[in-house]
Amino acid sequence: MTTLQAIILGIIQGITEFLPISSSAHLVIIPHLLGWDLPQEEAFIFDVLVQTASLLAVITFFWQELIQMVTAFLRGVFTGKLFEEQPARTAWLLILATMPAGLIGLAIKDLVEAAFSNPMIAALFLLVTAGLLITAELLGSRSKKIATLRWQDALWIGLAQAAAIFPGVSRSGATITGAMLRGYERPSSARFSFLMAIPIMLAAGFSATSDLIHSQNWASLLSVFIPGMLTSAVVSYISIRWLLRYLVHNSLYPFAIYCGLFSLITLLTTILR
Repeated sequence: MTTLQAIILGIIQGITEFLPISSSAHLVIIPHLLGWDLPQEEAFIFDVLVQTASLLAVITFFWQELIQMVTAFLRGVFTGKLFEEQPARTAWLLILATMPAGLIGLAIKDLVEAAFSNPMIAALFLLVTAGLLITAELLGSRSKKIATLRWQDALWIGLAQAAAIFPGVSRSGATITGAMLRGYERPSSARFSFLMAIPIMLAAGFSATSDLIHSQNWASLLSVFIPGMLTSAVVSYISIRWLLRYLVHNSLYPFAIYCGLFSLITLLTTILR
């Protein structure tokens, strides 16, 4: 991987991580369409690291809410009143929502890594993302605020996130869909989805960092990866800000159409080669 390739992929990651169009699919498919022959292990580590860089954007954007949640969470632990404050309650619900994807991800890590080398699988899963977004718009009642979230809702959204382990199934798309199917409005669903990304990205980042350190040429790889990671962080912040504003008055249908078209183009291009 060259530095230019890393920067291009960092931009793609930043745009697609929080928009419900699957960053993992784009990081698999774009190099394939451009004819970049990237080593599978190297590409997988890079993909996870640029996703971790997007984590910096989430933390920066929501830093005030995060401080409130951490403070209330710790206060609740020390006082024994775990769920008395709303921020503490939200923190516990985020932990619960993270568990399904974390457990399933550890169980099938090798299978997921193999899927990251197959653009056809990513393209097919993009159709799943399109279907999820359409389902959310057709069946979601979109009336509840995220402050009313219950543990059953958090667990349901967490199970939706677990479906996004494979490339092509958008994590934000799956979790926003999960929240909307439980009756939550689009912006609130997106905010909870973005906050859910923090623990899962932290876990994935630690795993990828460990893989990078154990790589024989980790120093040279890191010098190439860093520009892509920085680019990803900046563009991710812009994407978060834009999407939250967009969802106030607009639907998910354009993203569903995009996923369907991009999937079909990828499948046709791959088959006709």
